Amino acid sequence: MFKRYSFTIGFICWIVIITVLSLSSFEDFDTQGINIPHLDKLVHFFFYFVAAILGVLLIREQTKGHLNLYRSIIISTLFVIVYGIVIEVIQSTFIQYRSGESFDVLANSIGAFFGAGLIIILFSGKTPLKWKD
Repeated sequence: MFKRYSFTIGFICWIVIITVLSLSSFEDFDTQGINIPHLDKLVHFFFYFVAAILGVLLIREQTKGHLNLYRSIIISTLFVIVYGIVIEVIQSTFIQYRSGESFDVLANSIGAFFGAGLIIILFSGKTPLKWKD
């Protein structure tokens, strides 16, 4: 049974992870002198890159491949970008120890677009993403 819904479960778990990490405080987290410039933007990129990919796979799984791949990509990408904006607004409005940043939204959006691009590259043309009924 879980195999039939593996992408759905994966997407939901990934969104929960993003939400928890985005709304948690890391003030007490000791990096022991590690200082990588813009590491947080790379993390944002990666989280939303994976979310966009999982979102497309979830849509294809839930529709059993009946929804066009490109529509699935558009829906997933838009959802992930809007979700990222909502998280940043929540951070800047309701969470005292976090601040929403426009560059985080940009990193999220670029990650989502790259995830969509990877899906297009992998499953367009000779190797389409097919689904078993």
